[in-house]
Amino acid sequence: MKNLAVLGATGSIGCSTLDIVRQFPDRYRIVSLTAGQNVALLARQIEEFRPALAVVLDEAGRDRLKALLSDDVKIELMWGASGMATAASLPDVDMVVTGIVGAAGLMPTLAAIEAGKPIALANKETLVMAGETVMARAAAAGVPILPVDSEHSAIFQCIGQHPQREVARLFLTASGGPFRNRAADQFSTIGPEDALKHPNWSMGAKITIDSATLMNKGLEFIEARYLFAIAPQKIEVVVHPQSIIHSMVGFVDGSILAQLGIPDMRGPIGYALAYPDRLPLQLDFPDFTTLAKLTFEPPDLGRFPCLALAFEACDQGGTLPAVLNAANELAVSAFLEKRIAFTEIHRVISRAMERHALQTQPSIEQIIEADRQTRQFAADEIRRCNA
Repeated sequence: MKNLAVLGATGSIGCSTLDIVRQFPDRYRIVSLTAGQNVALLARQIEEFRPALAVVLDEAGRDRLKALLSDDVKIELMWGASGMATAASLPDVDMVVTGIVGAAGLMPTLAAIEAGKPIALANKETLVMAGETVMARAAAAGVPILPVDSEHSAIFQCIGQHPQREVARLFLTASGGPFRNRAADQFSTIGPEDALKHPNWSMGAKITIDSATLMNKGLEFIEARYLFAIAPQKIEVVVHPQSIIHSMVGFVDGSILAQLGIPDMRGPIGYALAYPDRLPLQLDFPDFTTLAKLTFEPPDLGRFPCLALAFEACDQGGTLPAVLNAANELAVSAFLEKRIAFTEIHRVISRAMERHALQTQPSIEQIIEADRQTRQFAADEIRRCNA
């Protein structure tokens, strides 16, 4: 029996994780759950899984959650950053699934590392913001970080027991999103309802918009640099519209290993939860007899400048990836709320990066401060877009 803390339980990763727990109740038990604003769904999850602790965003949310729970539910309720850290570091927790979206995942992940808890990492922003520090702390504490992003899980599976010296290149595949074939002069008319129609994957709103701008692939590029301790020059993004090959690894002898499967996040989540075993998830195999072809093409950085900005942030390192991430979070939120156009997302990010004074070897405190200052600047930029 493995006891789990699920951070971001009401999001797509959290819900898929709980689906696996339902399927294997003899192998997994929920100890703690966290969520943001969706207290109604969290209440239903608590009723079903009976964790010892649940955490929400704020005190008002905790009060709403308490009112929704049955009288027979015995649970500790907390809120805020300290509650999130507690949920990730309870003594009974055997593994932490970090399904939180955005910068909010950094501190709970560090708390889990400090407590010696293995991590199933779906919160890519943790490594985008502070990859060097997080990986160093995990190594010092002997804490394994198992990737849950489908691309990084694929790379992890393909590398297997091969030593790092044999890895020559990582190929990160991207679907290309819903606007892969749309002309650049039509991007200004894109609305949230268009961008939320991902052709292959069912994900949360923020990640779906990131996929539409290709920023998601940029964040994954930065994550891969630190997760696999590899130079950015050895990582290549390849657009693969069918989303059957989840990523590939090229080795020094010219061989390439690829991991294939249908687009379903339960696959990489299950692999992280059970590693080194594999769970009988009963997922379908791709039907190769009906697949007309598997195609590949380079990303168009002219039409998708967010990816180019991510490459730049990865190349410079230091605090710049945290700036990229913070500005993107605010810009995506503003786009979803129809306060800026789709084409303004990359402009807000670019201006935030341009005005930032880079710190090359930042502490966690300096990274958090860069995140705070960038959010303030980006909020001002968004207001100027509407002036």
